[in-house]
Amino acid sequence: MLNWRRDPDYEQRKMQHEVRMKQLENEILRVRNDSEQIKKETGQLKQENSRLAKLNAREKALSALIKQHCFPPESSSTPPQQTEPDCGPSLP
Repeated sequence: MLNWRRDPDYEQRKMQHEVRMKQLENEILRVRNDSEQIKKETGQLKQENSRLAKLNAREKALSALIKQHCFPPESSSTPPQQTEPDCGPSLP
């Protein structure tokens, strides 16, 4: 004959296990939601970054056009070299 006795802590451990499983399920759902939110925000940031890159390229192009039209190469900021006045023929 088997000598079987019921484990007195079985019910308590079973309830603790069920509570822990529910906590883990909730944690998994939270992590999935956070992951989806991060993916969404990452997509938005990529779109914003792309938009800013286009604006920066446009600004550079406009700046180059402004420099080209307002400051042509012949209008250099260095003054032309001055020649010394002629003092006349030199004596031998």
